[in-house]
Amino acid sequence: MIIDSHEHVILPAESQLEKLKRASVDKAVLFYTTPHPEKAKNYGEWKEEMAKLFRILSGESTEKSNSERIHRGNQELLRSIRAFPEHFTGFGGVPLGLGLTETGSWIEEEILGNGLRGIGEYTPGSEEQIRQLETVFQALQDLPELPVWVHCFHPVTSSGLKILIELHRKYPSVPLIFGHSGGWNWQMLLEYAKSAKKAYIDTSASFSSLVLKMLLSELPERCLFSSDAPYGEPLLCRQGIEFASPEKWIAERVLGENIRELLSL
Repeated sequence: MIIDSHEHVILPAESQLEKLKRASVDKAVLFYTTPHPEKAKNYGEWKEEMAKLFRILSGESTEKSNSERIHRGNQELLRSIRAFPEHFTGFGGVPLGLGLTETGSWIEEEILGNGLRGIGEYTPGSEEQIRQLETVFQALQDLPELPVWVHCFHPVTSSGLKILIELHRKYPSVPLIFGHSGGWNWQMLLEYAKSAKKAYIDTSASFSSLVLKMLLSELPERCLFSSDAPYGEPLLCRQGIEFASPEKWIAERVLGENIRELLSL
């Protein structure tokens, strides 16, 4: 089974299914989204959609409005999954900044209660937001195992990635998916992930085919094929994995087996 381990909700859902079909991908793991850049017909409209994300990253939202936004995003996500359960599963959003009890309750109600497979995507706009992830890790100590997905390209810096790695060292039982191969800091991430059994590397947005080849060669059993659609194309990203994989068995693991095992699909 070929599984794209990271796509954002694209509307209408039928257009997302068409992308999977063109790429010969059997299933996608969907993530909630605030902007919908796939709706943009030109650069100006794309900028308007992305401005929604930049406002979130800047910390403009209140705790209440942020929670309401994530709840709406989760509901939109669930509509796509429930319409096409054979093709979609998903990770749901959990707000940062809640207390430990509130975070645990949100996970039980919005994630576990809806049959979602993990938590994320977190796109931290500051080092303080990365530190706030500790509450999520703490809450997961007393709950069924759920992977956490964290964006690790810009605006996350090398210092931010170091903070995230130290958090994972503190809570090694939590499966942590480091998004976008760690961005410019992929070497730091790779060297850590090789020593951490529950550290996984998402391959979307790898900026070099050589980087992708190194990741697949060094950590074939914990790299995860993904496109980050609509920001990437499933077909091109699948072809990238097939091109960069040193051996066929590595491509097979990365294209589906690793995420299937992690999520018990």
